[in-house]
Amino acid sequence: MAVQRRRTGDSGFRFAAAARGTRQWWANRISGAGSLLVGVAAPVADLLGLDPVVSPLSSPALRTAAAVVAASGIFCTYAAQLAMGTAWRIGVDPTERTELVTSGPFAFVRNPIFTTALITFTGLALASPSLVALAGLVLVYAGIQMQVRAVEEPHLLATHGRAYADYAARVGRFVPGIGRLRPTS
Repeated sequence: MAVQRRRTGDSGFRFAAAARGTRQWWANRISGAGSLLVGVAAPVADLLGLDPVVSPLSSPALRTAAAVVAASGIFCTYAAQLAMGTAWRIGVDPTERTELVTSGPFAFVRNPIFTTALITFTGLALASPSLVALAGLVLVYAGIQMQVRAVEEPHLLATHGRAYADYAARVGRFVPGIGRLRPTS
């Protein structure tokens, strides 16, 4: 956040814009709860020997690989945030208009920050494999899906119109080629 503020003069956080009970508010709560389960509760439960997973997922080699995946996801999330420049936001302020970023990682997927965040949380969940981590990962995924589909995509369509519709018809939502929006006539 400090780097974003130094680079752009703005933190990029728009949580206050989400009125209680709105889709954005729910998406924040759902993904936030999942983040706490994956990033805090699962590792603590793992350290305390609670909710153990007896399976190939508990091998030291897999846990190490999972930690590398999580660290790579964090690095790539930061790189995608930098690629957005001054347009980077967490949350949507309906009164704000930012540029439509379609270059860099955004040429491959429309939501590279969320894609790499999902990679990070998957790595974290596999590093402390448990039912708590799995539940958290499901909540993170559900919250991100809700944020993107019910909040951000409608906002971007309303803000950028045809330019966003054309971009979304060409570029996948989280994975290249998958989740493209159908062109409208």
